[in-house]
Parts: sequence; structure tokens; C-alpha cells
Amino acid sequence: MAKVILTCGLVCAGKTTYARQLCAGMPAAFLSADEIMLALFGPDAGDKHDMYFARVRDYLYEKAAALARDGIDTVADLGMWSRKERDRARRFFKDRGVDMEIRYLKISEEEWMRRIRCRSRDIARGFSGAYEVDDGLKKKCLPPLKNRRARKA
Repeated sequence: MAKVILTCGLVCAGKTTYARQLCAGMPAAFLSADEIMLALFGPDAGDKHDMYFARVRDYLYEKAAALARDGIDTVADLGMWSRKERDRARRFFKDRGVDMEIRYLKISEEEWMRRIRCRSRDIARGFSGAYEVDDGLKKKCLPPLKNRRARKA
């Protein structure tokens, strides 16, 4: 049976770029929650974003499992910021007998902020269709940054 690889890391950590590179070298199907979210709801789904994202994530889990059962390797770009999300993914694929691995992209806080500034600049110039990383999204990411620093100590 084929394998499902999930990329994990902060927004702007390079997950999408890494996932696409993996697909080019394997070959594998590429699944992206952000692509679907942006195609359906544009750059701002408002206060329903988390609910919509959960539905997209669940759909992509099912799609990745089906592709694996059909013998197609899959790389899915789903964020996976929290341990709870990673544990949920592990259970989901284990329960279905699908081989899965999580690849975590680490990034320093300084590099993270630099990439956020670059993304914001590109969005403002119309060069990017990615999500704007506003204060709300940064706050969602901050706990993983703090936990990562604590683990290094």
C-alpha cells in the first residue's frame, strides 16, 4: 500500500514548497487544505474559517486514505500545528490501516517573522494568493513557538 506524508509546521514555514518538491520527486498526489479553502472562500472565510477548515481537513484525510488504498502516494499540506491535530491524524490513518508519516519543518522565530513580512509584501503587490498572516493567525501559532523553545532548553 502507498504512503501518506503530512507536512507539519507553522504558517510560512515552507510546508507547501516542501510538499510540492516531495511530489515532484516521488511521484505523489498533492493535497492542500489552503488551496481548497482559498478556492471556495477566498482569502477570508471570517469567523467560520476554523469550521470550514475542519471540514476540508476531514475530506482530505478521507481522500488521502482512499488514494493510498489505490496505491497512490500522497503528500498533504494541512498545517498540523498542534500535537492534538497530529495525534488525530495518526489515529485516523492507523484506524484505516494506512501507512502515514509526519514531516515537521522547523523554523526560527526570526525567520518566521521575516517570511511573514515577505508574504504580506507579496500579497499587497498582488504576487501571492496565500493567506495574510494577521495578528489572529500569529496568536494561533505562538503556543507552538513557545513550546518549541521550552523543549530546546
